[in-house]
Amino acid sequence: MYNSWIIRGGLVIDTEPQPAMLGKVDVLVREGRIAAIGPALSADGVEEIDATGMIVLPGFVDSHRHTWQATLRAVAPDTTLGHYAAYVLGELAPRLSPEDVHTGIAAGVRECLDGGITTMLDWSHVQFTPEHTDAAIDALTASGVRAVFGFCYGGADQSLMAPEGRRVQERLTGDLLTMAIAAFGPEFDGPDRAAAEWRLARELDVPVSVHMGGLGAESAANGLAFLDEHGFMSHRIAYIHANHYTDEHLKRIADSGGSVSVSPFSEMALAIGYPITGRARALGIPASLSADAVTSGPGDMFGMMRAAHALERGRPEGAGLGFTTRDALRMATIEGAEVVGLADVTGSLRIGKQADLQLLRTDTPSMAGSQDMIGAVVLSADTSTVDTVLVAGRVLKRAGQLVTT
Repeated sequence: MYNSWIIRGGLVIDTEPQPAMLGKVDVLVREGRIAAIGPALSADGVEEIDATGMIVLPGFVDSHRHTWQATLRAVAPDTTLGHYAAYVLGELAPRLSPEDVHTGIAAGVRECLDGGITTMLDWSHVQFTPEHTDAAIDALTASGVRAVFGFCYGGADQSLMAPEGRRVQERLTGDLLTMAIAAFGPEFDGPDRAAAEWRLARELDVPVSVHMGGLGAESAANGLAFLDEHGFMSHRIAYIHANHYTDEHLKRIADSGGSVSVSPFSEMALAIGYPITGRARALGIPASLSADAVTSGPGDMFGMMRAAHALERGRPEGAGLGFTTRDALRMATIEGAEVVGLADVTGSLRIGKQADLQLLRTDTPSMAGSQDMIGAVVLSADTSTVDTVLVAGRVLKRAGQLVTT
């Protein structure tokens, strides 16, 4: 059920085209959508949320999250990508039952909502059976989060990938859940699998989210050459951990309409490579932020924004000093929505968009005295400052407490 509200008297930040303060104004939500923004709004048949002393802004968008791993938090805190893949994916994942997957995703989504993440791409590479897949979808559906279900077929019989993908798309009939193909090929698996994944994405008319460019320069070049050779680059693609692409590779991605998902913490901690945040954005490539996996890092977007901001500004010889806190917030909101294919739905406060919002307290010790409110959101706020969260106008956190299971 969608709700209607006036969010009264908050300090409102919009993020499109660039993050900017709109001032102390009201936000009217009608049937789950943003209907008006302005001072002293009034409307019949709506309830009020008192946002006095709070910042009102769009919910965060996490463009790549292995949500099922929430029950494996910190299982590999000091590791590398190779060990993570061998241990978490090779040893632990096959032991998980559909019930385990449901529990992990339910817990992971609660973490997202608690921290102001209202939209996520759930990169679900634990689909060993149809029952695992159904458990994942059921958990997302019950949570109330807005999600792109990144379907990564994991069954032994690869001939079942396409029929299972079709079945998944038929299941995702609600307004909050859409689909992407979470592709293992061509770098983490062979070209045959990659071709099958891209063909399925074209058949279903859904985007592709793929880990490419993070396994070294040679692998990055070969993988991109494969996509180019087979005409796959023209499809809607979000490249995850694209760290080892050259500037020429990134220009080809930009020209093809591709985007990137940056996981600043895990990319550094797992020795994947230095994040390409500024390099990609300089070429006009939409760049988003993601927590990746809580097995080896934090899961909150505040941490991701801070990591991206510090790492970009810390590039040698001042090369990244043009990157600002406003850029970091944009990546966490409207740019993230663009990367997951939902820029016309969420990520900013445009009239008519879904009311995916968060309210941040400014009276906490970490926020008191803030002068630049956008800078404070990025550098000073944390999960404890998230007072209220709405997805499609439905309140899922209120007064600092989650109100959904």
